[in-house]
Order: sequence, then C-alpha cells, then structure tokens
Amino acid sequence: MPNKKDTKQIVKNFYGAIAKGSSCSCNCGCGNNMKEEISKQIGYSSEEINAVPEANLGLGCGNPLALGQIKSGDVILDLGSGAGFDCFLAAKKTGESGKVIGVDMTESMIIKAKSNAEKYGYKNVEFRLGDIENLPINDNSVDVIISNCVINLAPDKLAVFKEAKRVLKPEGKMYVSDIVLLKELPAEIKNNEELIAGCVGGALLKDEYLEIIKDAGLQAEVLGEDKDISKKQYNGMPLESLKLVVRK
Repeated sequence: MPNKKDTKQIVKNFYGAIAKGSSCSCNCGCGNNMKEEISKQIGYSSEEINAVPEANLGLGCGNPLALGQIKSGDVILDLGSGAGFDCFLAAKKTGESGKVIGVDMTESMIIKAKSNAEKYGYKNVEFRLGDIENLPINDNSVDVIISNCVINLAPDKLAVFKEAKRVLKPEGKMYVSDIVLLKELPAEIKNNEELIAGCVGGALLKDEYLEIIKDAGLQAEVLGEDKDISKKQYNGMPLESLKLVVRK
C-alpha cells in the first residue's frame, strides 16, 4: 500500500475534486444523479436529504444520526464533515443552545461547507480544517462524535480512536457508520488509488477494526451490519457497513 503521506494525498485529491464538482464517487455513496437514491438506501429520509441539498454529496455508508439520540444543547463533532450534510442535520437536533463542529482535511470541502452554512443560516455550526488523527479540538469538550464512512480513509485508525477518546466528555458517545472487510482483499485492490479513496483499499477486517477501538481504551457495541451495501455500491466485494456506538 502507499505510505501514510501518499494515502492522505490520494484522499485529499479525490475529495477535493468532488467538492469542486469535477469528479464523483461511485463507492462511498455516489455523486450527482444517484446521490439521492443512495442516501435513501443508507438510511436518510427525504426530509433530511432535502434540508441542505448542496451539502449532500452522496458520500456515505449509513446515517450515524439515526443510531442514537442527540439532545438539545449537545456539542457535536463530525469526523470528516465534507460539505456539512450530517453537521446541518445534527444542528437541528442540538438547537441554538448547542454546537456542531465539522473537521475535514480537504480545504475545498471546508470552503463548500462554510458556504452552505452561510447560505442556509446555520449559526451553531463551525467547520475546521484538520486531520482526524490529530483533531483541532479541546480535551473533554464533546458530547457526541459522529462519523460517516470516513475512518476507513485514515492510515492510522488507532490514532483516530485515541483522539476521539481525548476529546469526548467522560460520558460521551460516538456513533459510527464505516466500511469494514469480511475477508482479506488482494494487494492490487489495496494499492488501487481509486479504491483507497473509495473506502475499500484502506478498510480493515471487521474484527481488527473492533480490536483497534478496544486498544484505544473505548468500548464498542455493534448496532447493525449492512451487508446489502456490497451489492448495491461495491460490486459484490466482501465488505459491509458496520454501525457502532462507541463509549468512553
């Protein structure tokens, strides 16, 4: 596989092109014509999809907001926030007394997200340029972390979950939808740049993924496993979308 630096650049280039409208993904969801259909398949309602349509890029493998409760006044952190879709949905749940912070390492995605927030008048949402392996977030400051098909893109997944533990409040929770493998993939897939950016090349085996969460000092509970996503979006590859609640 490419080294850590190269992998991050592959991901940044890929999603930067999507943010600028010059590319679309057919793996982590799908852009343009199929994004609404894909969003419905992975758990979003029509109302949610239409809330901020410019922010829905069809880049997910689940709906982390549907996995747990967000209360009024909560501080929410979205790992890999993209154009802000999940952040804006979370902002409606946490209300004006709460706050939503989106972190993304792709500059053009941050620009797009900030533009969407301004256009739709979201005052309680903030977007920060940063790496989910080294979050620009204070210790013990977040009630709920959400992440939708992003952690698989990070070369150092243990660092991601250690950072999640650091920023979560003592009773904080993390709701995750992510792609995991059901059996090992050949080297040509793991080294394929499009598949690395498309949530497959860098994905871990399910058991390994869960073990890393444990190694980070967190507790994971499996809420669901979407195996149908393999045929719908990934040409039958041996993978699934894993739905988790992770507790500090």
